[in-house]
Amino acid sequence: MGPVVAVLGIVAVVALFAVSAFFSSAEIAVFSLPASWVDEHSAGGDGRAAVLRELSADPHRLLVTLLVGNNVVNIAISSILTVLVASVLDPGPAVVATTVVTSALILIFGEIVPKAFGLGNAESWALTVARPVRVVGRTLSPLITLFDGVTRRISGPIAADGRIKEVYTD
Repeated sequence: MGPVVAVLGIVAVVALFAVSAFFSSAEIAVFSLPASWVDEHSAGGDGRAAVLRELSADPHRLLVTLLVGNNVVNIAISSILTVLVASVLDPGPAVVATTVVTSALILIFGEIVPKAFGLGNAESWALTVARPVRVVGRTLSPLITLFDGVTRRISGPIAADGRIKEVYTD
């Protein structure tokens, strides 16, 4: 692998970590807000809150949107890093090293730190991410519809009745 390809791979991974952080922080920010807060700000004329209210009307679909986006990005990070590391190490050790390092990096920079940020800035961050999340939902609509339908069927018999909605609307 040439140095240009390696640099492009690293740049792509850094950008993908930013997107992973976006999805994780958006998830915690949006789902930590009481529905009454969203309703109040939406009624007050804040267009971003109106988008947030629209998204939160179907919390299950919103959750699927955020999780599909985040998982696609995290898998892309792992795939790119595996290719980069496999260009330096033998395949077996490359997979082990990439699994350990990527897991740690995703947990720190793609999950824990972004979720702490999202929770600490829930109101302003939820308003900031509402429109981009809606764009993602519309862009990935066929995929999200598929996962939404499949997961509703699977979780129906095993999940508490309406639990996502109940948590969000309390």
